[in-house]
Amino acid sequence: MTIKTRPMQESDIAVLAEEFGIKQGWKGKDEEQFAKYFAEHVSGTRHVLVAEFCGSPAGYVTLLPNCATGPFTDRHIPVVCDFNVLIKFQRQGVGTALMDAVENLAKETSDTICLGVGLYTSYGAAQRMYIKRGYIPDGSGVWYNDKNLLPYEPCLNDDDLVLYLSKKL
Repeated sequence: MTIKTRPMQESDIAVLAEEFGIKQGWKGKDEEQFAKYFAEHVSGTRHVLVAEFCGSPAGYVTLLPNCATGPFTDRHIPVVCDFNVLIKFQRQGVGTALMDAVENLAKETSDTICLGVGLYTSYGAAQRMYIKRGYIPDGSGVWYNDKNLLPYEPCLNDDDLVLYLSKKL
């Protein structure tokens, strides 16, 4: 099975929206979101890489050149933002190929890369993969809605509850 990573193409917009948004039913994965990513990719404000598995888009990852939120804000450290592999292609090397590619891209401008990972069960495989790849918590604790949570502060265990990790490249 062949996995190829490449920059996003305009034709990926409809395919990714169909696969992630409609077939998998993932919130916020619609044509509007992917069109925004493509426009940002073209303008250079966001890099978007797509993985193809046997010729079909199987996942994507985006990389922002600088963190706008979280503990790495304005430190000119590239941040992995929105990394997903279609369920039908998971555990087949697609995520590893995307992470290899995005880390190589980040290495062109920085010796460090960072990301925020969700804390509920659906993020378990990603959490394990990041640790195995050498990402470590930055030590700032848990963040919710882009702000550092104080002890005993209420939050929801949703996509906005994250732990930030970084890795030396």
